[in-house]
Amino acid sequence: MQTRNTDAFWTKLAAAWQGEEVDLICIEVRQETHDVKSFFFVAADSSQFHFSPGQFITLELAIGGETISRCYTISSAPTRPHSISITVKRHPNGIVSNWLHDNLNIGSKVAAFGPNGEFTTADLKAEKYLFLSAGSGVTPLMSMTRAFHELAENQDVVFIHSARSPDDIIFRKELDLIAFNQPKFHAAYICEQLEDALRSAYLLAGRLTLEALTQLVPDFKSREIFTCGPAPYMAAVRAILGAAGFDMAHYHEESFSFDALPNSVQAAETAAKPALSHDGAAFSVQFTKSERTLDCGTNEFVLDVAKNAGLRLPFACSKGVCGTCKSKLLSGKVDMKHGGGIRQREIDAGMILICCSKPLSDLVIEK
Repeated sequence: MQTRNTDAFWTKLAAAWQGEEVDLICIEVRQETHDVKSFFFVAADSSQFHFSPGQFITLELAIGGETISRCYTISSAPTRPHSISITVKRHPNGIVSNWLHDNLNIGSKVAAFGPNGEFTTADLKAEKYLFLSAGSGVTPLMSMTRAFHELAENQDVVFIHSARSPDDIIFRKELDLIAFNQPKFHAAYICEQLEDALRSAYLLAGRLTLEALTQLVPDFKSREIFTCGPAPYMAAVRAILGAAGFDMAHYHEESFSFDALPNSVQAAETAAKPALSHDGAAFSVQFTKSERTLDCGTNEFVLDVAKNAGLRLPFACSKGVCGTCKSKLLSGKVDMKHGGGIRQREIDAGMILICCSKPLSDLVIEK
């Protein structure tokens, strides 16, 4: 296997900017398609951003009298550390996406936490990659692609993006330019609505199928596959790969979508739960960085207690899915029932998700 000459670059990034809060100032708003915008930011304190391509940040926004947190993948490449961008698709009932499209302008300031996430090629070397995306799921794969391009890593990558129509293909011109610049990079598109005159070997009509995948990437079974998009799209991808006998140990996916949660659900998720237990027991929870110690009932989640006490900690889904609230447990034990937002090796290393952890003893948390 070819050794990348930029490994030191990724190693340096891996340990930086984990869980820290930063104020972002919007410096540009770019219309990508009719319902997709990219928002570019710099740090208010002029610091640089360090992250791995594919990671996400969590924005903390004041909307309608509520504080709402949402995860957005960084769409820019870490090779440009003085600014970052997120790319957001407007959703008809999207609380946050609509607010961003309608209210976030040049000069606007927002709070962000991050980066988080392990959906990245930075520490996963492969001879060949296949990127599969749909809709705004293009963003983490675009960050990876931009990083390969700007580091002059002529990686063997096939990038297949699915969209409603050619006008809905996000970043199409840039993907085509990268394909022009790098011989081993190939971009292809599949559109549900496509005129016959526009069809070509790399612009197909319909949806992703095993037949289309085989046509576009005959050697897909030998590639490391990264997928991001709406849940139905990723379920279809898994079904296609399963039918083809693909080794799913080489399959990676990323998905979180909390944007369409109604205010009532959001309020329910952020409300503190009463401390109820069979014996009325409570334990102390010490947050070392915040320099606060709180009492937490045995039936309370640590995050709820912290928020109720006014601590500003990064979180998004409150369901143990996104991993935004991942924290180091320095001492103590918790009852944690998560939804996939943390890996076993992280648990073994002492990490917990405070949104879905209840204390079983006094706790000391590095937060």
